[in-house]
Amino acid sequence: MNSRMMIISALMLGASLAAGCSPTMKAEPGAGQLGSGVKVLVDDGTCPAGQIKQVTGGNNAANIPRKRECIAKP
Repeated sequence: MNSRMMIISALMLGASLAAGCSPTMKAEPGAGQLGSGVKVLVDDGTCPAGQIKQVTGGNNAANIPRKRECIAKP
C-alpha cells in the first residue's frame, strides 16, 4: 500500500472511531496502526458465513497481543 492510501485509511479509521462506531475494513490494519483496546471489524473472508472478524488492538510494550475473534455480523 502506498503512503497516500495509508494516510487515507488512517483518516477514515479515525473518523469512524470518532463517530463511535467500529469501522469495517477489508484487511487488518498494519502493525502500529491500531491503538490498544481499539476494535475494528475486518471482512476478509476468514470467518464463517454470517460472521465477521473483530480485531482488538494490543500493546507491544505491555506484551498484550492483538485479539482476533469471529462475531455475528451487526
